[in-house]
Amino acid sequence: MPSIHNKDKPWDTDDIDKWKIEPFKPTDNAAGHFVEESSFATLFPKYREFYLRESWPMITKALERHGIACTLDLVEGSMSVKTTRKTWDPAAILNARDLIKLLARSVPAPQAVRILEDGVACDVIKIRNLCRNKEKYVKRRQRILGPDGKTLKALELLTSTYILVQGSTVSCMGGFKGLKEVRRVVEDCMANVHPIYSIKELMVKHELMKDPTLVNESWDRFLPNYKKRNLSKRRVPFKVTDKAKKNYTPFPPPQEKSKVDMQIEAGEYHIGREAKKRIAEEERVAKQKAKKEEKKREREQEFVAPDEGVERKKKKRKTKTDDE
Repeated sequence: MPSIHNKDKPWDTDDIDKWKIEPFKPTDNAAGHFVEESSFATLFPKYREFYLRESWPMITKALERHGIACTLDLVEGSMSVKTTRKTWDPAAILNARDLIKLLARSVPAPQAVRILEDGVACDVIKIRNLCRNKEKYVKRRQRILGPDGKTLKALELLTSTYILVQGSTVSCMGGFKGLKEVRRVVEDCMANVHPIYSIKELMVKHELMKDPTLVNESWDRFLPNYKKRNLSKRRVPFKVTDKAKKNYTPFPPPQEKSKVDMQIEAGEYHIGREAKKRIAEEERVAKQKAKKEEKKREREQEFVAPDEGVERKKKKRKTKTDDE
């Protein structure tokens, strides 16, 4: 039986974008105000206090458009946001939560306010635990920035995002696809993969997207393939033993003395436990005293006046001449 539902729909034309997300308007919230109040709070460092105090009127004005109330507590060092009876967008409180989180991570206020727009998301990547060695961590974090911040700028242009490296975190703002690429590049960089490889790959993909003939084809043949090169390095032993030829002796080496033998030789074997503790305490005090004297001499050495090395001129004695 043929289907009777496959009919022409005159209102469904090709110029309609079915994937477009329409903006949420106050008229879309037919239920009115919310039943419960939602609130979020976050702490901020001391050095951000002066900047937040100056830019807080602008932040308050931006949140009032969405019906969100905000509070800046300089005593506790915290920021809080909450819904009000004027709030009409359920997702506004989540965007406000991301806003105060970005402000605490030193993102400038004009840039952080963009998180309230539709289609803009944020991601705070924690990088301190990705590398244990502090020296390696500092070097790899510097790789994300690059010389004069050029690597970071190239990454921002290719992913259409805003990136800020601050302390032990990397704050990003932009579309979801760009944030996913930034997280991958940052985590690879902390795993000792240079970001220039990811930037080259993103540049190739950026050019391939412009070609409509390659939409349904695989791009693997165009993407760069970097092979990992493991250079064979001979392991150098920590202790190098002398392997020179030794004279053969049929006798085994002498047996090492045990702890009991050494105590008998020193005369400590038959001493009681309390006496052993006393002797050990006396030895410790003697070593401590010697160390203290040595450090005292080193400190006194700094106050010894250096030898200036100026020789005094010898005064010549006046000799009486015959004329006098």
